[in-house]
Amino acid sequence: MTLDKTWYTEKWQGQGAAISLRVTDKIHDEQTDYQRIEIYETESFGRLMTLDGLVMVTDRDNFIYHEMMTHPAILTHPNPKKVLIIGGGDCGALKEVLKHKNIVRVDQVELDAGVTRAAEKFFPALCTSNNDTRANLVFDDGIKWIQKSAAASYDLIIIDSTDPVGPAAGLFEHGFYRACFAALTDEGLLIAQSESPLFHDALINSMRQDMNKSGFETLSTLLFPQCTYPSGWWSATLASKGSLNQPRTCDVDTLYYSSGIHESAQVLPPFLKRKLEQKI
Repeated sequence: MTLDKTWYTEKWQGQGAAISLRVTDKIHDEQTDYQRIEIYETESFGRLMTLDGLVMVTDRDNFIYHEMMTHPAILTHPNPKKVLIIGGGDCGALKEVLKHKNIVRVDQVELDAGVTRAAEKFFPALCTSNNDTRANLVFDDGIKWIQKSAAASYDLIIIDSTDPVGPAAGLFEHGFYRACFAALTDEGLLIAQSESPLFHDALINSMRQDMNKSGFETLSTLLFPQCTYPSGWWSATLASKGSLNQPRTCDVDTLYYSSGIHESAQVLPPFLKRKLEQKI
């Protein structure tokens, strides 16, 4: 990351590319036990939060990511009631999950309380459900949490993680997916953010194969735009113990997600289909 007087720039490592946003002010800078949290006012994307110099969330485009990380999985499950979010410190995913009245409990396990506290202060629109009686905010290691969870504890697990470096690296490994499999009910689903299909196709392939090895029978990688993330194109991978149901009709207010978007998001371009067929 570099910052001059007017621009925030994140260089996309190894890609010879970057994103720049014109900034008008820096309003928060905090070093927690885990990472550096910085928040800026930008000219056209509202507020921007970065973690260790990498874009986490902006006011302008976060709704796409948060809706695609939640509604496809919730509506594919026949009747989800208990949900676990691992990560998700900005609380946008929590807000989307709790739009669904059939959800009775959400455990959100975020390692760094500083992220949530910063979101509550600077991104209050994302945190409107933090005091919902169905929400249980826990600040702990998500890997340890899932390892200690009883069998069949959750109908849905959402892995809303940062990039696979540092403490988040373990959220992209076979052992973690195996623990998630054990913690899910028989009809349980897992959805994990799976990085850029253009820049990180090998990682997506590795994730899917590790999910299969962990017992998940059916996978679906969903593609969607995310202009402030590397390449401007992002993905989430949905994993099921059995077959995937056709999604139910969405009856909550959304800005990006729809049944048509859900259907089209599952269509993989030929280069990615070929990549995901390779054995590693």
